[in-house]
Amino acid sequence: MRIMQQFDPTKENEFMELEKKFAGLEKERPDYPKGKRMQPISAAEPCNTLIWQCEFPDIESAYKALDFFHDDEAHDILFKKQAPFFKQVKIEFYKNLSSGIEIINPLI
Repeated sequence: MRIMQQFDPTKENEFMELEKKFAGLEKERPDYPKGKRMQPISAAEPCNTLIWQCEFPDIESAYKALDFFHDDEAHDILFKKQAPFFKQVKIEFYKNLSSGIEIINPLI
């Protein structure tokens, strides 16, 4: 699952300070899904986008993570502070093709 948050570029410092607090929650609490944070340098998404990405075993688990975020009080407090900086938020789900695919060497 990939959560993409495009933010107001004039508020990047404030947005990223709050994002550090989200990262702190992940680190401190074992019940938090552990994601990877990225910011585009050269990509389809603009540079004023934060991407949080995490792999889940199935789509149901990804939806449970979204429910967890929605229901968690600490997350909600930070989210309400960060939301005014959002220009757009998208959530994408991907199927992992790495598992179960046999890699064939075309040179053999």
